[in-house]
Amino acid sequence: MGRRYQGKRGRKGKSKAANLAERFILYKTDILRFLPNAFVPFDNNQAERDIRMVKVKEKVSGSFRTEKGAIQFARIRGFTSTVRKQGRNLLESIMLVSQGQFSFSLCVHCSGMTKPG
Repeated sequence: MGRRYQGKRGRKGKSKAANLAERFILYKTDILRFLPNAFVPFDNNQAERDIRMVKVKEKVSGSFRTEKGAIQFARIRGFTSTVRKQGRNLLESIMLVSQGQFSFSLCVHCSGMTKPG
């Protein structure tokens, strides 16, 4: 007859603290990326704020009526969010888009990048 095992098999699991410490060591470069570059935020609050309006819209109306409407909403939200992050005037940017004269330039503030021209 086969042998019966008492308890769990395999190696003993680590504590939550040990798992967290191991992940800190493994992802140290990514976790501390904001230290040498002042333009990298130390949290992800902006990313969470960027998706908040989509969730609010979804809660209020239940969902988008069409896929096309959802795509248009996402494009408009993405555009307005990017314009604000670049410190541009939103109304002026929308007017330039309607005239076919708007252009996103390279990020002047990003490390190692310069404005063209």
